Amino acid sequence: MTTFQLLLTMVSGIVFYLFFKQLFSGSYPKRGADFDAKVADEQIGGISRPDKLFVKPKEQSDRIIQLHESADEAVEQGDYAEAIKALESALILDPHHAETQYKLAYIYLQTKAYVKAKAALEQLLAEDAAHDMAHAMLANVLHLLGEDGEAMMQHEKAIALDPEYAPHYFNYANTLYDRGENEAALIQYEKAHALDPSLEDAKKMIEKLSE
Repeated sequence: MTTFQLLLTMVSGIVFYLFFKQLFSGSYPKRGADFDAKVADEQIGGISRPDKLFVKPKEQSDRIIQLHESADEAVEQGDYAEAIKALESALILDPHHAETQYKLAYIYLQTKAYVKAKAALEQLLAEDAAHDMAHAMLANVLHLLGEDGEAMMQHEKAIALDPEYAPHYFNYANTLYDRGENEAALIQYEKAHALDPSLEDAKKMIEKLSE
């Protein structure tokens, strides 16, 4: 080995040492933590090169928590547009994150974006059919969209999943009452009040429908 080759080998060794030291030091920019993510980490290289897929679950989880906190703060300030932006970014990181889907559907409901709320809830329930609160919210959304037949089925699914939760009966009663089915509504209001006597609105409706 010549002197030049020996020198080149030493320089290469130093360069690789410094590179890997920096790489594993944690001081390099982390995608999704230092700037807004545009594509999920699982998709990097995976669209054209499935063999290049890689994930960073902890970083995604931390980022999703940050985005949820931003969304919660935005909701408190009445800035629903910013909350939607944060939650949609969270869904880019994890399209199957149930809490994100549920929160996003709630905000869509609050902003009267009923079709979007329906889509978000249906996606959530396709992956977690046992999410009783999602069934209940979907029932309310469907009622607002005039799809009462499906709405009542969703109310019944919510009740079946958690028969001890009074608001499920109360929401079902509201849908029945809006449809003019007063006798059926009264039964559900009574069930709601029996489970939770603090539901004053249920008590008022019972008195009204019992006159």
